[in-house]
This record gives sequence, C-alpha cells and structure tokens, in this order.
Amino acid sequence: MSESPEHVQINRDFWNGYAPEWVEGGERNWDSEPSWGIWHIPDEELGLLPTDMAGMDAVELGCGTAYISGWMARAGAAVVGVDLSEAQLATARRLVDERGAGVSLIQADAERVPLKDETFDFAVSEYGAALWTDPYVWIPEAYRLLRPGGDLVFLSNSTLSVLCSPLDGSLPLTERLERDYFSIHRQDWREAVDDPGGIEFHLPISRWIALFLDTGFAVAGFEELQSSKTGSEVTAYVTADWAHRYPSEQVWKLHKPA
Repeated sequence: MSESPEHVQINRDFWNGYAPEWVEGGERNWDSEPSWGIWHIPDEELGLLPTDMAGMDAVELGCGTAYISGWMARAGAAVVGVDLSEAQLATARRLVDERGAGVSLIQADAERVPLKDETFDFAVSEYGAALWTDPYVWIPEAYRLLRPGGDLVFLSNSTLSVLCSPLDGSLPLTERLERDYFSIHRQDWREAVDDPGGIEFHLPISRWIALFLDTGFAVAGFEELQSSKTGSEVTAYVTADWAHRYPSEQVWKLHKPA
C-alpha cells in the first residue's frame, strides 16, 4: 500500500493529542438518545438513522469514541467503527466493553478502509471522515463499501461557516465573507489564532453535488441545520446567535442505486 497523504498523519497526531478532551463527551453521548452536531438536534427531528436497523450492516467512518456506532448497535445493526486515532479508539474500546455493545473497531484512514467491497447497508459520519478526509477520496471509498441500495449520511460544518471563518483562524465566525468560495477545499488550521487544529476539507455546494453524481450516488436529501438556541457564547466555532440566523452545519443524505 502506498504511503498515506500528509494530512492523514497530521490529523492522526492531532486527534491522538486531543482525545482526552473527548472522553467525557463520548461517555455522555454513548448513554444518550441519538442527537446530532454541536447543537444536539434530536434524531427524531432529523431522521439521519434508519428507523429499524435490525439485520443491517453499518459502518461509522471517523468514529472517534464510537457513540454513533453504539446507537446503531442498540438499534440492532452489526456495526464497524473506523478511526485513524489510536487514542480515540482506546476510549471507544473501553466504552464498547463497558456497554456490552456489538461494535467492531478498526484503526484505519477512512480514505483507505481495509474491508471488502459492498460490505455495508448503511454508512455514517458526523464530522469524522466528513471533515478530516479528502472528499474526492473518501466519498468513492464509502461508495465502494456500500452494497447496492445502501445509504450514506454525513454531517459537518456548513460551507457558509467556512466562508465566514477569518483567515487567521480566530473565533467565532463573522457575518462577512472572509474567504473565496470557489477555492475552498483543504483548510490547514495548525497555525490558527484560536483553537489550532488539523487539516479539514470542504467543497462548494455545486462541487459536492458533482462529486456525488460522478461517483454514482443519488442525492436523497440536503439539510442546513439551524440552532434553536440563541446567545453570544461560543460553541465549538460559532455563537448560537449566528447559528440561529445562518446554517453552521449541513447534512447530506446519499443513496447508492440498486
């Protein structure tokens, strides 16, 4: 196998160092009802998970502490969680063991998953692969892993949120367009003024759609998420006031035709 791209090692190192900050949240989310994103919108509102997952094979790409994998296992699916960070997976393995969940965990880059073609009925990513891997690589990889008739759902911060992020990486988002729209793709946050991070990936909306169609997916849905909260306190990278007026997160729902 060829050497991994630079961003894979950078993001692995970042998440190995950042993993302790996610232990408490992972424990809480494992024991909660499914909810999504930084605003914890209930799944009963968004409907990102199938209503009945009994007998399904599912994969979470970029699983972190694997709480979404846990939700799917509780719903009856046979689940594989994939993540590149050994530190995140250490927490995930402990939680899988403590909760008695039927989840298998694999350390791998979501751009190159060491599993056979057409293994899964459902694939999901909340941030994870959806944010930290190159969409021109991981979207075709997810397609490869899905059986005909399978679905991919993923959530990440919105295209608009990237455009309103100051070039120096300061927080929170502004109400100005800070970046050129058509050039967004690889965003390096290692030198960010506030909350330095790893390397993220985003695309203009039209290029997302073109990528999906070129890969073979049908677009089953697209949602821009609104916070029900208000206030000036910063959550992750944005204030609730901003996220109430503009979409800070977005969801794509894709289908692999039978």
